[in-house]
Amino acid sequence: MIRSPGRLMALASMLMLGACADGSRAVSVSNEDYAVAYDYNDFRTATDGKEFPVLIAGRPFAGLTTEETARRLLPVLQANKPRPRLTFVLQATGTYRLVLVFDPASGATAGRVCKGDTGSGPHVAGQVTVFAVYCRNDLALSQAIGRTSAASPEDPAVGRLFRDVFQTVFADGQMNQPNQSYPGGLQ
Repeated sequence: MIRSPGRLMALASMLMLGACADGSRAVSVSNEDYAVAYDYNDFRTATDGKEFPVLIAGRPFAGLTTEETARRLLPVLQANKPRPRLTFVLQATGTYRLVLVFDPASGATAGRVCKGDTGSGPHVAGQVTVFAVYCRNDLALSQAIGRTSAASPEDPAVGRLFRDVFQTVFADGQMNQPNQSYPGGLQ
């Protein structure tokens, strides 16, 4: 039995270090925002049992071209996909589509991304930052920014990143309202 606060803190520290020893890295998802027009049921109807276009922009992994990155990320996206029985396909167009911008340029907005402005900023080696935007034509329906540390598309942290980003971008709660306080929100 642990009776002293010092021993309790030591035990807690050892448990936290042990939890990190498995190689897992933190994933964070922030800046989520939803347009008034966002409706999960609309997303499900548009994608369930169908191909879902995804455009991948940027080069988050040193030594890989954008094309090689996209090819190697596709199975990771599919393995961590949102609930509808969709199949991701690498394609820049489609009424409904997902745009993933790695290392987004300063000032990037969801509205601009849906209109084709997928410029990237500087890359920090070992860090993966993705701006995920769900579009219907030129209208941004939802967005989120995800971050983790990873050296390759196959790194387990990348799978966790997309699992969490997809749960945010394709939220099924009907209580989502636009976040007017977020300056980059769906413009």
